[in-house]
Amino acid sequence: MKHVPFTGGEKESLQVSLDRHRDAVLWKLEGLDDEQLRRPMTPSGTNLLGLVKHLASVEYGWFCTTFGRETEPLWFDPEEDMVVAAGESTADIVELYGRARAAADQAIAELDLDTLGTSWSGNTVSMRWVLIHMLEDTARHAGHMDIVRELIDGASGDHPGA
Repeated sequence: MKHVPFTGGEKESLQVSLDRHRDAVLWKLEGLDDEQLRRPMTPSGTNLLGLVKHLASVEYGWFCTTFGRETEPLWFDPEEDMVVAAGESTADIVELYGRARAAADQAIAELDLDTLGTSWSGNTVSMRWVLIHMLEDTARHAGHMDIVRELIDGASGDHPGA
């Protein structure tokens, strides 16, 4: 498990913190079958696999599209990114998340924190702002996943061994 360095630089600290939550997101899927991963656990239909699909979509959007970087074409409407269709496999969604993370990591590595881009809403944002926003969003959804997972099989915690 990665740890945020006590004396690390700003970019390194933000990325390591983001990675800790990204890893927790994937850990929440371990040991569950396809039905459990897709099972809606709230009145709004929140499920573990839908949260991973959403996070893949927003990683591409915030880290790549915002800065004019290439992304793969998504097979779904980004407005419906929490909905898992019957034909979408768990492997497809987890692999999408992996590719989105890799593309985001490349953008983080290649761009300075002060690099500016244009968000989907037309706002000018910095890479620093995007890293903070995605850290918040990923942590928020990892927390949702913790609750959903506990409702499914009683497993809890934010990292293995926690």
